[in-house]
Amino acid sequence: QVQLVESGGGLVQAGGSLRLSCVASERTFSTYNMGWFRQVPGKEREFVAAITRGENTDYADSVKGRFTISRDNAKNTVYLQMNILKPEDTAVYYCAAAQRIFLRISDNYGYWGQGTQVTVSS
Repeated sequence: QVQLVESGGGLVQAGGSLRLSCVASERTFSTYNMGWFRQVPGKEREFVAAITRGENTDYADSVKGRFTISRDNAKNTVYLQMNILKPEDTAVYYCAAAQRIFLRISDNYGYWGQGTQVTVSS
């Protein structure tokens, strides 16, 4: 059982930056593919970024060039560096762990964190 705990959310002005962190309890963290998703009320959870155990990355078009996903296996942590934030980035951000591929699909993730709120003011 993998437990994931996100942190780093908050309120920021448009154009600002935040770095989200997600710490995993599982000592085999390095064997998992990791993803970030976001959700606003009334909408489906949306793929943001993913990083494989081999450190290949993938991004949603809406965040490409602004967000960077990375991982530190020694710290069991995955990060999401978010730059040039926009009001439309406002959402609850979730990290997730998967041993499957096709990481843009939320159903392929078996473990989820509780989420952290990101609010971008205009």
